Amino acid sequence: MLGKSLNSRDQIEFVAISDLVPKDHLLRKVDAVLDLNFVYDSVKDRYCLDNGRPGIDPVILVKIVLIQHLFGIKSMRQTIREIDTNVAYRWYLGFGFHDKVPHFSTFGKNYARRFSDGQLFDEIFEHILEIAMSHGLIDTSALYIDSTHIKANANRNKYTKETIKKTATFYAEELREEVNDIRLSEGKKLYPPKESNEEKTSRVSKTDPDAGYYVKSEREKQFAYSMHACVDSHGFVLDQHVTPGNIHDSTQLHVSIDRLLEKGYSIQSVAVDAGYKTPANARYLLNKNITPYMPYTRPRGSKDLLKKSEYVYDEYYDVYLCPGGSELTYRRTDKDGYRLYMSDPMKCKECPLLSQCTKSQGKQKVITRHVWQSYIDTVEEIRHTEKGKTEYKKRSQTVERRFGDAKEQHGLRWTRHRGIKKVFRDTTLICACMNLKKLANWLIKEPQLTV
Repeated sequence: MLGKSLNSRDQIEFVAISDLVPKDHLLRKVDAVLDLNFVYDSVKDRYCLDNGRPGIDPVILVKIVLIQHLFGIKSMRQTIREIDTNVAYRWYLGFGFHDKVPHFSTFGKNYARRFSDGQLFDEIFEHILEIAMSHGLIDTSALYIDSTHIKANANRNKYTKETIKKTATFYAEELREEVNDIRLSEGKKLYPPKESNEEKTSRVSKTDPDAGYYVKSEREKQFAYSMHACVDSHGFVLDQHVTPGNIHDSTQLHVSIDRLLEKGYSIQSVAVDAGYKTPANARYLLNKNITPYMPYTRPRGSKDLLKKSEYVYDEYYDVYLCPGGSELTYRRTDKDGYRLYMSDPMKCKECPLLSQCTKSQGKQKVITRHVWQSYIDTVEEIRHTEKGKTEYKKRSQTVERRFGDAKEQHGLRWTRHRGIKKVFRDTTLICACMNLKKLANWLIKEPQLTV
C-alpha cells in the first residue's frame, strides 16, 4: 500500500532543545568532561568590568571555536552558518531556537583585540591535558616525535630571492670546543668560532613571508609550515610547535624535548624517524638518559662503490680495514667534526678492488667518522633489541595516526591563516580538540554521561 506522509512543517510543539540532541552525541560528552569556567579568570583582565556595553560571553566564543575544530569546519563563516541550523551546536552553546548567533567576524575582532598572544588557547590545550592526566590516561615515559607539513596560504609562484643569515645549530659551540681539543692535542691550529654573518639565498613568499619554500620532489614544491608534535603511547598530543616548512626535522628534536622538560614531564624514551638520526641528536638524548629509538638508514653514496659498512673500524688501533686488507689511517679532524681516515695511494693503485673502492684521481680512499659516532653506535645497538623494534613500530600507531586524523578530519592539510603566529594558534586549537575528542570518548562511553 502506497503511503503518504503528512506535512507537519508548521506544527507547533512544546519541546526542550535538549530532547533533540542524541544522548551519545560528541558535544554531550565534551560538555560533561570540559568545564570552561576557568576562561573567565583567564580573560578578565582583557575586558573593562565597569564600563561600556556587555561583550559576548568569552566562553561562548571559545565554544564556537571548539565546534569549528572538533568537526573540521573550514571557516568561521561556515561555522556560524552550521550553528544557525544545527540543534546540537545550539544546545552546546546554551542557545535556544530564537537566540541570535554572533556574527562570524566577532571572533576575528576579539582575536585581534584580546587573544592575539595565543595565551588563552595554550591554557585550553594544557587544561585538557591536565584532565586527561588526572584520570591516568597519559603516559609520558615513552614518547613519539615527528613533523608534518601544512600547505601555506600563499602562491608558490609569487616570491623574491633574498639573502638571509644562516642560523647556527644548537650544538655548534660544543662541537667546536671538542674538535679544538682534538686539534690541540695534535699540535694543530685551532678553528675560530663560526662567523654569525654566514649567509644563504632563499625564496621568500610575497604573500606570507613566514612560510618556508618546501621541496619534496619535482612535482611537490610549495610554501609551507611544519608542525612538530610529540605524542604519548595513547595518542594524546603533549606538545607541538610550528616552524617554516624548509626547517629540517633534525634541528627541532632538542626544541621539542626542552619544551617537554620545561613542563615537568619525565621522559624515558623517544622514538623518531630517520630525519632525526644525527650524531648530535643521539648524543643529546643519551646525555639526558633518554633512550632513543631510531630506524635503519640506508647507506649514502654511489651504488657502484663498496659500502662504508664493508670497511671495518678497529677501535683499538683507530684505523679502518678495507676489503683488500689495507689500512686507512687517521689524518686529521675537520671543522664539521669529522675524523678523516685515508689510504695509502701507492698500495691502492695496485689493488684489484680499486674501481669498486674509489673514483679519486689520486687513487686514495677517504672515510669519515664523526667525533660523536659512538652515540650513533649505541643507537644502532638499541635498534637491534626487541624493545627497540617494537617501540619504533608504535610510531605509525601514535604520531603518524594523529597527523592523519588532523589532516582528514580537522583541516590541518592546509592553513587559511598567514603568519607563523596565527598558524601556531590554529595548530594549538586543532591538537587541543583532538585531545578533547579522545578524552570525551574514553571517559564517557555510556548515555548516562557521568565522569
